[in-house]
Amino acid sequence: MEILIIFLVVFGIIVLQGPVIKWYNYLYEKRQYKLFLAQETFYHAIVAQHLKYYNRLSVDDQHKFLFRAYLFKKAKKFHYIEVEERAEMPILISAVAVQLTFKLEKYLFNFFKDIYVLKDDYHYGFYSRPFEGHVDHSGIYLSWDKFIKGVKGLTPSWNMGLHEMGHALAYVNFISQTEEDKHFKKEFKNFSKVARPIFESMQNGRKNLLGDYAGTNYHEFWAVSVEVFFENPIRMRHDMPELYAAMSSLLRQDIIEMLNINKLAA
Repeated sequence: MEILIIFLVVFGIIVLQGPVIKWYNYLYEKRQYKLFLAQETFYHAIVAQHLKYYNRLSVDDQHKFLFRAYLFKKAKKFHYIEVEERAEMPILISAVAVQLTFKLEKYLFNFFKDIYVLKDDYHYGFYSRPFEGHVDHSGIYLSWDKFIKGVKGLTPSWNMGLHEMGHALAYVNFISQTEEDKHFKKEFKNFSKVARPIFESMQNGRKNLLGDYAGTNYHEFWAVSVEVFFENPIRMRHDMPELYAAMSSLLRQDIIEMLNINKLAA
C-alpha cells in the first residue's frame, strides 16, 4: 500500500510539473510586466538608437521585443571587468539576444545565469590568440568594444554579439539541453542538410561570403551564418539562397521580407 501511495505521489508530481511550471511562469511574467511598463520608454530610447532591426518592427512587435529584453536582463547577472558599467550595456546585450530568438518560443537561455562584459579582447585558457567573446559552462563572455561596434554597424557582415548569442542558442539546445526549443531543434536538421555540404566545401578550400573563419569548425560556421543572415541578408540570399532560406525557416524570420514591409509602410 505504501509503495502504491509513493508511486501515485511521484506520478502526480511528474504529471502536474508541466502545468505548475507554466502557471508559475505566467504569474511571474504578469508581475514583471507591470514593472516593465514603467521602464519601457527608457528601454525604447536605448534600443531604438542602436538596433536597426528593432526599428523595422511594428509597434506591437516592438512592445513584445522590449518586454522580452527586460525579462532576459532580469534573468541574468552582469559582471563588468575592467570596463565601467553603463545603463545601456545590459539592455543592448539583452536586445541582441532577443533579436536572434524573437520568433522562437524559448529565448531566455536559462542555463546561463552570468554574462561577463570585458573592456576589450582578452585571453582565455591556453589559446595564444585573444578572444572577442566566447560561451562556455560558466557563462557568456563579450568584449564591449567589439560588441558595440557590431551593434553600430561599424563592421559589415560582422556582429560579435549575434555571433556569441548564436553559440549560446546552440548550447542550450544541444549541449546543456536545458532550454530546448522544439521548432529550433527539429528544423536544425533541415538547416544542416543545406549547411553541412557548404561547410565541407569550405574545409576543402572553397571561398564564399561567410569568410574563412566559418570553415574553422561547424560551431563557428553556424555562428557566422547567424551574423551574415542579419547583417547582410540581401547578399546572402543572392550568393547563398538555399542557406538563406534554411536560416529563415530555422529562426522563423525573413529579414528581407521585413525590409520590404518596412519600405511599404514608409
